[in-house]
Amino acid sequence: MMNRLLYSLLQTGLFVFIAPLFVGIVKMFKCWLQNRSAPSVFQCYRDLRKLFHKQTILAHHASWIFRFAPYLIFSITALIASAIPFIVSPSQTVGFTDVILIAGLFGLSRFFLALAALDIGTSFGGMGASREMTVATLAEPALMIAFFSLAMMASSTRLDIITTYLSTHSLWFNPSMLFVALAFAMIAVAETGRIPVDNPATHLELTMIHEAMILEYSGRHLALIEWAAQIKLLIYTILFANLFLPFPLINQLSLSAIGLNGGIVIIKCLLLAWVLVLAETHLAKLRLFRVPLLLNMAFLLCLLGLLIHVIAEVA
Repeated sequence: MMNRLLYSLLQTGLFVFIAPLFVGIVKMFKCWLQNRSAPSVFQCYRDLRKLFHKQTILAHHASWIFRFAPYLIFSITALIASAIPFIVSPSQTVGFTDVILIAGLFGLSRFFLALAALDIGTSFGGMGASREMTVATLAEPALMIAFFSLAMMASSTRLDIITTYLSTHSLWFNPSMLFVALAFAMIAVAETGRIPVDNPATHLELTMIHEAMILEYSGRHLALIEWAAQIKLLIYTILFANLFLPFPLINQLSLSAIGLNGGIVIIKCLLLAWVLVLAETHLAKLRLFRVPLLLNMAFLLCLLGLLIHVIAEVA
C-alpha cells in the first residue's frame, strides 16, 4: 500500500512538474516550423517563477471567489492528473480513474474560472466567461459521448480498464475508433484553447476567450491559473496518446518498467506536439460564430462512432 501511495504521488508530481516543459517544447516546435528563433524550452518555468515573486493585486470589491478560484482550479487539475495513466498503470497506484468523474472535474474547474471572471464585473471578464460557457455547452456533451463510446467498448468507465482494453485489442482500423479519435482531437483543441478555437498567444479583445477571463489576475494567482492550463494541455495529450495510440503500460512497480513506460509516453507526446504545431501553423483561427460548427461536428462524430459500435455489437 505504501509503495502504491509513493508511486501515485511521484507520478502526479512528475505530471505537474513537466507540464510547463511540454508547453515549452510545443512553442519551440512552432518557432522551428515558422523559421523563427525559439526561446528556451524552460522559459515557461522562468515565467512562472517571475509571477510567483510578483505582488498580487486585487480589486477592492473582489470577493472570496476571486481569491479562492486559482487555488481550486490548480488543485482540481492536479487531481485529474493523478488519474491519468502516465508512467505507471493506475491499477498500481492509489487514485480514482472514472472517466465520468474526470469530465465532471473539468466542468467544475471551468465553472469556478468563469465565476471568478464574472466576480470583478469587468466587461472583458464577462465577455470571456460568456464565450467559455458557450464553448463548454458544446464541448462537454461531445466529451461525454466520446467517453461513453470508449466505455462501451471496454464495458467499464474506469480509465485504466479502458486503456488496457484498447492496448490489447486491434482497433486501429475500427470505424468507431477513427470517428471518436477525430472528435476527441477537436474537443481537446477547444478545451485547451488552441487554434483554431482560441489563440493563447494573443490578447486581442475581439477574439480571446481564456485570456479574457484572467486579465484581472496577477502574481501567484495568475501563475497558478497558467500552470493549471499547461497541465490541462498535457492531460489531454496523454489521454489521446493512451486511448488512440495505445501501448500497454507495464504493470510492475520497478525502475526498468517505469523507464520503459516513460520513454514510450515521451515519444508519443512529442509526436502529438508536432502534429498540434502543424495544425496550428496551417490553420487560421475560426470566427467565434464558427466554433459551434466545429464542436457540433465533433458531437456528431462521437455519436456516429457510438452508433456504429452499437450496430456492430447487435449484428
